[in-house]
Amino acid sequence: MRYVETVMGLPISFDIRDEGDHRPAVDEAFGELRRADSIFSTYRPDTEISRLNRAELTLDAAGDQFIEVLSLAEKFSTVSGGAFTLHDADERWDLNGIVKGWAADQAAGVLRSHGLHNFCLNAGGDVIAAGHPEPGRPWNVGVRSPESPESMIAVVALTDMSVATSGSYERGRHIVDGRTRRPAHGLTSVSVISADLTVADVLATTVYAMGEVGVGWAAERYDCAVLAVTDAGDLLDGGDVRRWLAPAA
Repeated sequence: MRYVETVMGLPISFDIRDEGDHRPAVDEAFGELRRADSIFSTYRPDTEISRLNRAELTLDAAGDQFIEVLSLAEKFSTVSGGAFTLHDADERWDLNGIVKGWAADQAAGVLRSHGLHNFCLNAGGDVIAAGHPEPGRPWNVGVRSPESPESMIAVVALTDMSVATSGSYERGRHIVDGRTRRPAHGLTSVSVISADLTVADVLATTVYAMGEVGVGWAAERYDCAVLAVTDAGDLLDGGDVRRWLAPAA
């Protein structure tokens, strides 16, 4: 059964292959995503992050979930030498480089707490592939080309894995290199495969911010695979990407 709602300004879907009626679990999972949006959205004036940016709220008064995500983001900012940033170009708090993956992981945790094992969660192109769509078969997930949403640079076959993508093809060069405070350049798309979507999401943003050197940097330091497209259209990979490629049809 497939369920779709728009949350966080994105189409988010759950494709659940376990037998039974899972509407209560799905409603709770979507509620978790809406709660994340109510904390971290920089587009809504009533969220914690927006109130922090207007100095109506202090970090001491921020909620536990905000502090949890902030702490994770600070770790990646440190290990990347500041390439991953916690602020936008105007120095306002902006945790969008990690929030979508984290929120999706929370939603997947809700589904698992209800005993679900075989599902695909797609949060605007960032995907958690849990279990199998049918016995013995992995989930096939397309990694889109930055040139066209109809074209794929790869199809990966995943079981209990996640993939996240950061790119400039929809929102322009919105990702800031925290070291220069300028829009990052060098890559047009970065996809990261990892067991944890939070890690995949933040690494995709970090590699994009770092440029071409970030591909090897991420693959050497984390249990992940990286697939990137340069501004010139060249394909780069780091880690064992071939392990995850789906067989050609």
